[in-house]
Amino acid sequence: MQKGVIEMPLFDTSVQELKYRVLREVAKLSFEDKLDNKSIMGIAEKIMPGPEPTMRCCIYKERAIINERIKLVMGGDEANPNVIEVLRIACDECPVDGIKVSEACRGCIAHRCMNTCPKGAIEIKNQHAVIDKSKCIECGRCLNACPYGAIVKNIRPCEKACKAGAISMGEDKKACIDNEKCISCGACVYQCPFGAIQDKSYIIEAINLLKKSENNTKFKVYAITAPSMASQYGDIKIEKIVSGIKSLGFHSVVEAALGADMTAFLEAQELADKKFLTSSCCPAFVSYIHKNFPEMVQHISHNLSPMAEISKYIKKNDPTAKIVFIGPCIAKKEEQKLDGVKEYVDIVITFEEMQALFDAKEIDLKALDDTYLDNASYYGRVFARTGGLAVAVEQALKESGITSEMFEFKPVSCNGISECKTALLKASKKALAENFIEGMACENGCIGGAACLSHGPKDKTQVDAYGREAKEKTITDAISVLNFK
Repeated sequence: MQKGVIEMPLFDTSVQELKYRVLREVAKLSFEDKLDNKSIMGIAEKIMPGPEPTMRCCIYKERAIINERIKLVMGGDEANPNVIEVLRIACDECPVDGIKVSEACRGCIAHRCMNTCPKGAIEIKNQHAVIDKSKCIECGRCLNACPYGAIVKNIRPCEKACKAGAISMGEDKKACIDNEKCISCGACVYQCPFGAIQDKSYIIEAINLLKKSENNTKFKVYAITAPSMASQYGDIKIEKIVSGIKSLGFHSVVEAALGADMTAFLEAQELADKKFLTSSCCPAFVSYIHKNFPEMVQHISHNLSPMAEISKYIKKNDPTAKIVFIGPCIAKKEEQKLDGVKEYVDIVITFEEMQALFDAKEIDLKALDDTYLDNASYYGRVFARTGGLAVAVEQALKESGITSEMFEFKPVSCNGISECKTALLKASKKALAENFIEGMACENGCIGGAACLSHGPKDKTQVDAYGREAKEKTITDAISVLNFK
């Protein structure tokens, strides 16, 4: 094992490990200026040396899938605006007969299942419904029509994971992503057991940016790190991870949590003024509102996310600065494209991609000296978990002198899109008792992000502990250092 490589238990699944290995090999070639066709084509054979297959039917298919993964690492399909794509060659192992007639079929004479089928795929044989799989498109109409619930569907992991309802099965039985519904949360990426859905990577762009800076002499490259990083490396202190990031060639490492302090301060003032608000920090949640509750768009906080807020501050003070955000969130890659954000944030990469960079450069995190981050407050750092944003806004209200007599803060912290949907439905019907919706698309918040290296029960504890280590004990103290108020 090369010295920089963290043991594979760092990752939750072998799918993540495979994704990481491809990222690492591409990053290594990019650092070495060897991204030629011959070298790129050699990656698949290096990762899958054969002669026997390890995961698929044959070594040739395994290598073909690796090559498709490489394409996504190098930017993916330019014609597809979504940062998430389906690897069609890899999407072939889930059951194709998801809809079945169970033993609960009573052979009724209503034949609602047969009559509702748009493809004529159902007939009655021996007083029992039978589905012709050559005709069935798994639309699910028979499922809903049967009064006995006798027709059941084996839902694929990606479809089940997508709470936005953006994934369906095409007539070729492969997963299809409806870009009009997709919120880029990445739940499907993490849950697909065959790694057939993956996010595009901008890791090469990040490497090229570092190179072009010529050791930060042409311009300075700043890394903005999400506070959920505190939950990613077990016994490796975050101070060593910061040193590792600087070893990659970044001029400076700045906490996104400092941007969270700024956002909390601004959102508290906006909330007190408007009396009802939804948070703007989670891009997948914001996208969900735009696509499913357009009448609620007016209530989204007009303030930037922590990522964009701190990036804006940096570029105001250093107009030549280039910003790379590093975090657990795939949806941040979509947020970076937005007007009002792209002028502040240049590139977004994930924790998975950061690990690939470390190992491509053979950086041994444990051997590095500590580099401390002392900017953000406890409240900015706990943004990383569900409920943290609400805690921070409440604190910001207090520090702004807005008492409960002036404005009674009543938040609801939504843990995942399903809870977000419930709160938004109530709010759209004016039936929500609370006046602030903290929306987190990922369960447990950012520490549950799809591009986290791991998702563990101690993540919340680790983030809270990291928050308590903050030198600045209040939001006001944190932002006053920047003359932000």
